[in-house]
Amino acid sequence: MNDTNVSSTVLDRLSEEWDALTPEAQKAARYVLENPTDVGVSTVREIAEAAKVKPNTFVRMARQVGFEGYEDFRAPFRDAIRQGRVSFPDRARWLQDIGKSGELGGLYADMIGAAIRNIEETFAGIDAAKLKAAAEDIWNCRQIFTLGVGVNNSNARNFTYLASTGMKQFHAIPRPGSTPVDDLAWADEQDVLIAITCHPYRTEVIDAIKLARQQGMTVVGISDSPASPVILNAQHGFVVAADTPQFFPSSVSTIALLETLLSFVIAVSSDEIVERVERFHQRRHQLGLYAEEPE
Repeated sequence: MNDTNVSSTVLDRLSEEWDALTPEAQKAARYVLENPTDVGVSTVREIAEAAKVKPNTFVRMARQVGFEGYEDFRAPFRDAIRQGRVSFPDRARWLQDIGKSGELGGLYADMIGAAIRNIEETFAGIDAAKLKAAAEDIWNCRQIFTLGVGVNNSNARNFTYLASTGMKQFHAIPRPGSTPVDDLAWADEQDVLIAITCHPYRTEVIDAIKLARQQGMTVVGISDSPASPVILNAQHGFVVAADTPQFFPSSVSTIALLETLLSFVIAVSSDEIVERVERFHQRRHQLGLYAEEPE
């Protein structure tokens, strides 16, 4: 078993032993599960400080999952880092191993490989300066309409939901009981339309883009081909890779692009937006909408 598999086995063991751990040990285990690379580079005091527990808590946790102490527990994580466990050769071997694992192993490997390739191909073809230009137009406009139908409707709504934690002017369309062209009836040159569709291209999205251009709106188009009518009719066009072994276009790269675009909008925005996002989540904590972790 290679060191990458050993470190993964340690993480699995932590999950399996979770209920048997004390609340303090669970805090230590949670930190390891969420930050495994830190284990390989941190002393017991450093990682205990980061996890906000005592160093002895990490020692006891390590012993509970079968190690003599923290240094023994840390060893496979250090070896995995030295071997570059996230490198392309390691990933290729990992996918090959998955492909040989049982009846559905081949499909599992194909899906994982497609998702990784889609993200790599998407961002390899997008210049950061173009993302910044689109983000600046979004930030400087009056309101933003994010349009997606079918599977992209949920992608558009997810983007709008995230944006609404700090900004008020985002709208996901079509609204319930409406049509995209109706939702854009009063939009003009002060507004932006973000439109998403992949092959086969949805006519209602194409029609909405044409209308938006006639009304002077700025269009940000996201599609799977430079020849897509969405890209050809957009001031800011971004091509996403959507190949997949399944029946429908993959949304992985679309979601990644939307999240990156939103991060660029926040980056070019005023400091007020960051403060509003923080206040939004503070309010949620105060209202008890989040399960609080033990102190």
